[in-house]
Amino acid sequence: MKVKQNDEEYNKYVEAVTPKHNTYINCFNAFWVGGLICVIGQGIMDIFINNFGYSKDDASSFTSIILVLISVILTSFNIYKKIAKYAGAGALVPITGFANSVASPTIEYKKEGEVFGKGVKIFTIAGPVILFGIVTSWCAGLIYYILSVAELI
Repeated sequence: MKVKQNDEEYNKYVEAVTPKHNTYINCFNAFWVGGLICVIGQGIMDIFINNFGYSKDDASSFTSIILVLISVILTSFNIYKKIAKYAGAGALVPITGFANSVASPTIEYKKEGEVFGKGVKIFTIAGPVILFGIVTSWCAGLIYYILSVAELI
């Protein structure tokens, strides 16, 4: 026998099971965790410049590589997911979040095999980001070219 809920009962149920979020605390957590990721990156970059004598461009490249490596390692131990849940955009927006979005499906679908598991699922989340980035940069380059030919810039 099926029991029919009325709208009021349903709304009470939805209210009871919907998680409560505090926007100010979420923004604060995103701010400090994202800032901490940036401070760590700046520290790594300063080490490469001051201790090893690398140029700023070379140090930036190595810093990005190390941050991606740290993110992938934390993802493989299921730690980055907890950081991202706590910090939200503070952990997902930096390059570490992008590395996490590529590594997570790879780890999750490794049982499916190299091609149909890892190969297919690796860009499930990152693929649209890469595509949008390429298309946007192409459009920006085209606009820049048109403006430079027209001698507006």
